[in-house]
Amino acid sequence: MPFRENELVIFADEQGHYYLQRLRQGGALHTCWGQVRHEEVLGLEPGCRVATTGRKAFMVFYPTAMDYTMNMPRKSGIIYPKDTAVILVWADVFPGARVLCGGVGSGALLLAVLRQVGPAGLVVGYDVRQDMLDFAAENIRNYFGESTPNLVLKKGDVYGPLEERDFDRVLLDVPEPWRAIGTVLDTLRPGGIVCAYLPSITQAEAFHRALRQSKAFGLVETLEVLVREWHLEGRSVRPKHRMVGHTGFLTFARRLDRQLPAEGLEPAPGENGEPPGEGSLSAFPFQEGHREALEGDGER
Repeated sequence: MPFRENELVIFADEQGHYYLQRLRQGGALHTCWGQVRHEEVLGLEPGCRVATTGRKAFMVFYPTAMDYTMNMPRKSGIIYPKDTAVILVWADVFPGARVLCGGVGSGALLLAVLRQVGPAGLVVGYDVRQDMLDFAAENIRNYFGESTPNLVLKKGDVYGPLEERDFDRVLLDVPEPWRAIGTVLDTLRPGGIVCAYLPSITQAEAFHRALRQSKAFGLVETLEVLVREWHLEGRSVRPKHRMVGHTGFLTFARRLDRQLPAEGLEPAPGENGEPPGEGSLSAFPFQEGHREALEGDGER
């Protein structure tokens, strides 16, 4: 389909420089190699080649989700595509799913989740800062257009009670996800998956341990994703000198059936039953009735 006015495109050269642009009459891509007027691109097919006034060649494509994510405006760190890809698969985000996102940032993860759940799904995003909600909403609109009826953004704290229930997945990008365990218990369906993205291993270890000690989650695992590209040119075949190494740790777990008793479940090996640095299960902000059930003193 030929490029039309107001469409998003990506200009890319062979050296890996990318420029995200929205095509407009009178608009132009400005680079240190000169400029390309948008009128030269309008009507051409994706994959075409154009040259700047300084004779620098660029290829023009519709942007992939990764192209857009890596080149969109941001006012915070983002969850990078290599981690997002694993989140979508490990957390099994499926078309039609109901997904709760705690912490929206600049909207990188929201964008991917919205594409994955499709129009039949629902994504509810919470953040404590209205400016971040507004910024993420603008990035989402810039990619999807004005209509995103399956996205709800709210100012609020996932460490406290939320009004929504029955989510299939909960994705957390907050500094202390162990404080949101009570919220996850309230909002996540049995068998549902929770995932937290955390930049430091101490945070990941604390959340991993808290999930196991709560006795309300199974199949807890923590991992990180490393990406290494290769240099392939003539007889020179080797890994590139630079790689996309550590960006964050991902912890996943599955919600156990609320009707199953916690009694008799094995504690995490080598642990004394205390959550991270706090002393007992009373440190977790469980909603009423959860703590008794998890400690085995009440009916589930």
